[in-house]
Amino acid sequence: MHTVEAARGRGIGRAMLDHLLAVARGRGYRRVSLETGAMAEFAPARALYVNAGFVPTEPFGDYRESRNSVYLTLAL
Repeated sequence: MHTVEAARGRGIGRAMLDHLLAVARGRGYRRVSLETGAMAEFAPARALYVNAGFVPTEPFGDYRESRNSVYLTLAL
């Protein structure tokens, strides 16, 4: 997800995340996992995900360990 700078701070990212998690729950998914950047500019995104209950996890799917990536997961 990406929120353009002019729209940041209005809760748009959280609204998008909440909507996507509701869709996942409605479809019966039991877990949602994501990859985001490890660099400082991704700190707000990481904070959003952690605030929503995501916890660190190992790389998943075709991802491999990378110093540039953070992997998070949420049990639904």
